[in-house]
Amino acid sequence: MLMSKGRPAKLHYLPGSFRVLSTGDHVVCAVTGQRIPIDELRYWSVERQEPYASVEAAMKAQGLE
Repeated sequence: MLMSKGRPAKLHYLPGSFRVLSTGDHVVCAVTGQRIPIDELRYWSVERQEPYASVEAAMKAQGLE
């Protein structure tokens, strides 16, 4: 995957994967604001189209904390 260093990527989140809409090297967690390198992205919401830095952040976004 081509990555643009220092630029946030724009992704379309799918169940179990994502599609790159614009290249970048990270996304920003919707809950914590933390930068998440694309190759470390593990948690996101398909419904909300949001990335999360951790399972705890994902649960907080869903109101399950």
